[in-house]
Amino acid sequence: MCCWCCCLECIHNIPPLNLLFLHFSDSPLPGEAAAASGPVSMASISVPNPVPSATEDAENIRKAVQGWGTDEKALIEILGHRTAAQRAEIAVAYEGLYNETLLDRLHSELSGDFRSAMMLWAADPAARDAKLAHKALKKKGDRSVWVLIEVACASTPDHLVAVRKAYCAAYSASLEEDVAACPLYKDPLKQFLVRLVSSYRYAGDGVDEELAAAEAAELHAAVVAKKLPLHGDVVRIVGSRSKPQLKATFERYRQEHGKAVDEVLDERRGDQLAAMLKTAVWCLTSPEKHFAEVIRSSIVGLGTDEESLTRAAIVSRAEVDLQKVKEEYRARHRTTVTSDVTGDTSGYYKDILLTLVGTE
Repeated sequence: MCCWCCCLECIHNIPPLNLLFLHFSDSPLPGEAAAASGPVSMASISVPNPVPSATEDAENIRKAVQGWGTDEKALIEILGHRTAAQRAEIAVAYEGLYNETLLDRLHSELSGDFRSAMMLWAADPAARDAKLAHKALKKKGDRSVWVLIEVACASTPDHLVAVRKAYCAAYSASLEEDVAACPLYKDPLKQFLVRLVSSYRYAGDGVDEELAAAEAAELHAAVVAKKLPLHGDVVRIVGSRSKPQLKATFERYRQEHGKAVDEVLDERRGDQLAAMLKTAVWCLTSPEKHFAEVIRSSIVGLGTDEESLTRAAIVSRAEVDLQKVKEEYRARHRTTVTSDVTGDTSGYYKDILLTLVGTE
C-alpha cells in the first residue's frame, strides 16, 4: 500500500491540474478578499505583499535543498505562505528550471510527519484529496469514513468533480466504483457513501421552503423511529440536496421538534449510519464543527493522530475556513488550536502546522 511518505507514483499519474484549485474553496483566496465581492475569506494562511515571482520562489527552494543539509525553515517560509494557485505556479517553475518535480525533491529531502505535511500541502488540492480518499478505502474505522465524507461534503461541487477526475487518472477506476466495491463497508452505509461521492449538488442559493418543510417531516419520521434502519429518504435528502436547501430543512426540523437533527442522530447509540449521517450533516452545513472535533480527537488521549491532525489543519481547511474552525474550537474546548498543537507536536512538523493555523 502506498502512502505519502514512500510513494509518488499515484501523484505522477495525475495530469497537470494547476487550475483546479479554483474549485477548492467557497471563499476568496487570501489576498483577494478586498477585491472580491462577497464574504471575507476565513482562510488562516498569510501571504506576503508583494508576492515573489514563482521563479524566484523556485530558485529559493532550490537553495534550501542544495548542499549539506536542508533549510527546512526556508521551505516553510516559502510554501507555508503561498496559496494553492501560487504553489502550483512554483511547482511548474521548479520543474522547468531543474528538470525534477517539487514533490520528488521534498520527498527526498524531508522525513517523518514533516515530510507528510509538506507533501500534502504542496500537492494539487484535487490530486491530494483523491489520494486521501484512495488511502481511506484501504483502512478500517470511522476516521477513514470521515475522510470520504469530508471530500464529498465539505467543499464545493466543482471540487468534488475535480477529485473524481483526478482519482480516475491516478487509479484507472472511478471513486464511485471503488467505494461500491470496498469490502470494508456494508449497506446501507455503503449506499450512502456512494451517493455522497457521486453527487453533484446545486451550488446556488435558492431554497424551496415547502420542500424544506416536507423533508423535515420525512427526516423526523425516519430518525425518531429508532428501531428502523436509517436509509431511503434520509440518504436521498442528505446525499443530494444543496447546502442552502439542507440548512433550511434542518432549521425547519429544529423549529418544529425542538432539537437539531444532529442532536437526534447522536441519540442513536451504536448506529454507525446515524453517526456518519451526523458527520455529513456537519460537513455540509457547519464544517467548522466537524473539523474542530477532528483536531481535538487527534490530540487528546494517548498519543497524537498526526495523520488526522495534518488533514484537518492543513489539507482541508487552511485555505477555506480554518479561522471559523479555530473560533469553534475555542468555544467548545476553552483553549486554542495553537496551544494544543504547540503542546502536542514538535520540530519542523509543529512549525508548518502553526504556520498554516495562523495567528490566534
